[in-house]
Amino acid sequence: MEFPKEIRTYCPSCRKHSVMKVKIASRGRARGLAEGTRKHERSLHGHGGKRKGKKTVKKQGKRQKLMLTCKVCNKSVEKVLRGRTKKKVEIKR
Repeated sequence: MEFPKEIRTYCPSCRKHSVMKVKIASRGRARGLAEGTRKHERSLHGHGGKRKGKKTVKKQGKRQKLMLTCKVCNKSVEKVLRGRTKKKVEIKR
């Protein structure tokens, strides 16, 4: 799925439509001391920590997230593309 480098859309900080630079949002690093991470680590300790068998669930496509940066005020806004997509987002050259 191709997406343009720049789009003209609404900026909440300027409160008007302006040209924005588009960048694919990268995922941040997971927190090692988060409650879910600690819970998962505990379940893997000892015997029988890992489950046997294959997953029968087919993965769904993810909703692609873009970061838009306003050229006027230089603030960033997230834009999540609607619907689930199996294709990765590419920025047009």
